[in-house]
Amino acid sequence: MTPTMSNIATLDDVRYQEHILQGVSRTFALTIPQLPPALREVVGNAYLLCRIVDTVEDDSALTLEQTRELAEMFIEVVSGTVEAETFARALYPLLSEHTIPAEHDLIKHTPSVIRMTHSFNPVQRQALERCIRIMGQGMAAYQESESLSGLENLAEMDRYCYHVAGVVGEMLTELFCDYSPEINQHKPALMQLSVSFGQGLQMTNILKDIWEDRKRGACWLPRDIFLQEGFDLNDLQPGCPERGFHAGLGTLIGIAKTHLQNALAYTCLIPSHEAGVRRFCLWAIGMAVLTLNKINHKRDFITGREVKISRRSVRATVLITSLLASQDWALKKIFAISSRNLPEVQIARS
Repeated sequence: MTPTMSNIATLDDVRYQEHILQGVSRTFALTIPQLPPALREVVGNAYLLCRIVDTVEDDSALTLEQTRELAEMFIEVVSGTVEAETFARALYPLLSEHTIPAEHDLIKHTPSVIRMTHSFNPVQRQALERCIRIMGQGMAAYQESESLSGLENLAEMDRYCYHVAGVVGEMLTELFCDYSPEINQHKPALMQLSVSFGQGLQMTNILKDIWEDRKRGACWLPRDIFLQEGFDLNDLQPGCPERGFHAGLGTLIGIAKTHLQNALAYTCLIPSHEAGVRRFCLWAIGMAVLTLNKINHKRDFITGREVKISRRSVRATVLITSLLASQDWALKKIFAISSRNLPEVQIARS
């Protein structure tokens, strides 16, 4: 399909996307440029769309009704049935100081982001639209039920992770398969592993952000895992010395590790000559494993800063995985060594 003048992104739109990525994500600003040119713009745009949904969900100044209405409106913006300017004018004045300046700027420039979205091919657009629809509806629903009591059980945590990250894994897989017929040959296996890949990254973020989430009245930990260890999440306080809490945390660390093992299996299905796609995946996996190690070593941490990996660790991860990106045996060995101190927990296969 030949794009019309109304959905052709301008050079200014491309430049804005590259610029704002630096402001809203240190990690993705690092990993997205590793992708081949044919994927960079659409994956960068996909991240910005997800970040807009996150902004709607995270700004505490919005009421539940406003959050639901704005999430639904943005879904329609992405699908092309509501003007991006309408959404930006509705949300921008409502944003509070809790939303970082870069996200204020992103919301203000939603029309620029959407012009990029609408310039992609039909397969890419369909993948983006599906992801944002599932993510937007899911996030709004979970915000309405969030509390300090946590999620009911591990199955509910799985569902939450799917709506905020697993569906992103599916979207990326669709984009990778559209880009490469060779990657597309492995699509069934990749799609099966993609949700687990997303969950491994999301669980790592949930564990890292326990205390920041609690400050805004949310807890995404599963109650059943901790109750099995004799601990009630309603009693959770920073610096909690309870062995039951630390044991439950260890179980979740082990589950996240298993999901990241699946993420590595996913990456090894990408043809070895697609070094950029592999680096994009490997850097995320490597940083997640390092973060889990820090959480595991200091289970009594009270702020995310205490378990944040250093820039030196990031550089080492980038260097090692880049050098060995095409060597599956070496990648598996590195994963085994770097995660050897993490708990071993098996997860049920769907």
